[in-house]
Amino acid sequence: MSKATPDMSVLMAAKNGLVYLTSNDWVLIADKAVRRQFKAGESIVQRERRSHGIFLILKGTASVQIASQPTAVEIGPGQICGEISFLDELPATANVVAKETVEAYYLDRASLQSMFELFPHLGSRFYHSLAAILSRRLREIIDPKTPNK
Repeated sequence: MSKATPDMSVLMAAKNGLVYLTSNDWVLIADKAVRRQFKAGESIVQRERRSHGIFLILKGTASVQIASQPTAVEIGPGQICGEISFLDELPATANVVAKETVEAYYLDRASLQSMFELFPHLGSRFYHSLAAILSRRLREIIDPKTPNK
C-alpha cells in the first residue's frame, strides 16, 4: 500500500471522524475520492436535496444548519457531512455551507459500495465509524452539556 498523504493524516487524526478506519482503508478511500473545493458561502450539502455521497472535510470549516436547531454547528478537517442522506438515500436534513475555503474529498455511493463489496471489512469499519459519529451527534442534541469523548 502507498504511504499516507497529508490529506490522509488529517483524516486519520480526527477524533470526531471515521475513527475505525485503518491506514490501508484510507489509502483505498483516497484513491476513489474526488477532491472538491468550495468558496466561502458556497453550499456543500443542501437541505431537501440528494447529494448521492459523502464529503470528508480536508481543509477549512463549514457551518451545519439544521432547521430544528437554534444555532449552527461548525465542522472542520477530518469530519464528514452528507452521511444521513447517504445512509437512508433520502434528501439531506441540513444545509452545510463553507465558512471559508473548504477542500473536501467526495465519495459517491457507487464507489463506496464497490469498495465495500471488494473489501467487506472496510465496509464494516466505515459503518461502525458512521454509527459512532451519529451517536455522538445525537447525544450532543439530547444533552449539549455532555462533554465529547
